Amino acid sequence: MTKQLTFELVEKVAGGWCDFDVAVATPEMMRDMGRLGKILGPRGLMPNPKTGTVTEDVVKARKEIKAGRVEFRMDKQSNIHVPIGKISFEEKAIRENALGLISSVIASKPQGTKGDFLRSIAISSTMGPGMKLDLKLVRAKE
Repeated sequence: MTKQLTFELVEKVAGGWCDFDVAVATPEMMRDMGRLGKILGPRGLMPNPKTGTVTEDVVKARKEIKAGRVEFRMDKQSNIHVPIGKISFEEKAIRENALGLISSVIASKPQGTKGDFLRSIAISSTMGPGMKLDLKLVRAKE
């Protein structure tokens, strides 16, 4: 991306345009992106090295994001809230996404952690009641 095009995009976002899902930047661009923190930060769109959105290889990051890379973090109560599908998805696709997420969470278990890493799993619609899943059956499906 040229410096002029980058400047135009930064100005467009500073003017209030936020019609995108993810912002990816190079380390050199972060100096210009810093002033957009008040706009992008509250929306969760600010590029961050920890999430892989600040990188020299922007093309690779873009391909990963378009392929459906999902970030998950724990809240203060150690709960993980992650979307695994939409109403239009087939049942099989939702099941595959859920099992993929669960195996990713188990794989990211810190080495020093002892005991059960997953104690319970519940699945729900956005505003619907949660339905607990049987951990033994979930582990058997992995």
